[in-house]
Amino acid sequence: QVQLVESGGGSVQTGDSLRLSCATSGRTFSTLGVAWFRQAPGKERTFVARIASSGDTSDYAVSVKGRFTISRDRDRNTVYLQMNNLSPEDAGIYFCAARIERPFPTADWSVWGRGTQVTVSS
Repeated sequence: QVQLVESGGGSVQTGDSLRLSCATSGRTFSTLGVAWFRQAPGKERTFVARIASSGDTSDYAVSVKGRFTISRDRDRNTVYLQMNNLSPEDAGIYFCAARIERPFPTADWSVWGRGTQVTVSS
């Protein structure tokens, strides 16, 4: 059973950086695609970034492209989200999600972590 644990959130000021971590367990890391989503107060959860199980492909929401970088460390079974030049619009709870991509790909992000809070003050 796949489990995800996020960490690295905190309170920062506009223009600062944070690095979020998503530690995975329960399944071979290289079979999992991993994504980050965020949810601001009173708003729906939205996609932020994803990285394929191979690590060769990544996608970003338009609002974070060029500022955020998603990466994965196979030695630590962990996916990172480096967030630079943060603004108050980036605040919210950040969730890590996973889906099985190998040997047979699935489309749904079926496993979720509990989230980590990011607060950005102006």
